[in-house]
Amino acid sequence: METFENLVRAEFAPKTTYLNTASNSLLPARTAAALQDAVRLRAQGRPLDSLYADVEACRAAYARLAGVPVERVAAGATVALHTSLVAASLPPGAEVLTAEDDFTSVLNPFHTRGDLKVRAVPLERIADSVRPGTALVAVSAAQSADGRITDLPALREAARAHGARTYVDFSQTAGWLPMEADAFDYSVSITYKWLLGPHGAAFLVVPEDLGGLPPVQASWAAGEEPWDSCYGPVAELAHSARRFDSSPALFTYAGLRASLELVEELGVDAVRAHDLALADRFRAGLAALGHESVPAPGSAIVSVPGLGRLQPELSASGIEVSNRAGNLRASFHLYNTAADVDRLLEALPG
Repeated sequence: METFENLVRAEFAPKTTYLNTASNSLLPARTAAALQDAVRLRAQGRPLDSLYADVEACRAAYARLAGVPVERVAAGATVALHTSLVAASLPPGAEVLTAEDDFTSVLNPFHTRGDLKVRAVPLERIADSVRPGTALVAVSAAQSADGRITDLPALREAARAHGARTYVDFSQTAGWLPMEADAFDYSVSITYKWLLGPHGAAFLVVPEDLGGLPPVQASWAAGEEPWDSCYGPVAELAHSARRFDSSPALFTYAGLRASLELVEELGVDAVRAHDLALADRFRAGLAALGHESVPAPGSAIVSVPGLGRLQPELSASGIEVSNRAGNLRASFHLYNTAADVDRLLEALPG
């Protein structure tokens, strides 16, 4: 049986010290090969049936990772697109509770409606801020800017107590932290970060009753029989969450299928243990250098206030991190090693 280490080393050979998965991941070798095969298929004029099969394989794999039936998973392109569906389902004047400075794709569609009451509170107060009349709470499971993790169990209980629905963006945790999507009304994730996929795919999980979402973007792909829905109005929308699908970017799903297979082979629990050990090593090293990171226990993302300015020179030296809100943001994933952590620490001022 292949070990975690052997599987990872067979798939990744970075040419930099890559600590920027919170922006986008490295692609596994199997994913790059699948993308090349998909391009070759089209270039040679061969049937694309296998690429459409990849879409459904990805939907099923994501459903397993999310812990929900596949019928509850819609396939689209972006978080913002899925957020727009949730926003469109709300009546005028509905209150949406959000976290201050959360990622824009989780927030902006509620603001652009123009007739919703959007209220923002500090992340640590979001569960306590649910109140009678709150229609929806929308929040990221982990904050993109600094890695802080939302207390989702507390949020779930507060929302239930007040009859509010919940919308959780797992984009910064899917792949290294169990999703438990069934605990929330709606959830979403893109797949080009911790799930190791190409850009261009995002999944939305909806309730069993489809959550009252209007299929405002329905195209032929949203039909119960897609290939019979190509001309004129769609006679019958899919009975499942597929009614919220957008037309798939086939090359993306060809690569993503290989990426999700690797995630499942490795196991989220093993990836989490690996990632958090490296993040904790970095936090300890920062403290030894006299730096204090944003408190984010249990997160694979570490953000250091005031050091974001170092990003260009670190990149020039072959160390890839991000500058987010003035913070130096490092994110640790399965292809990283203790040597990567130590190289970054050695490059920081003491």
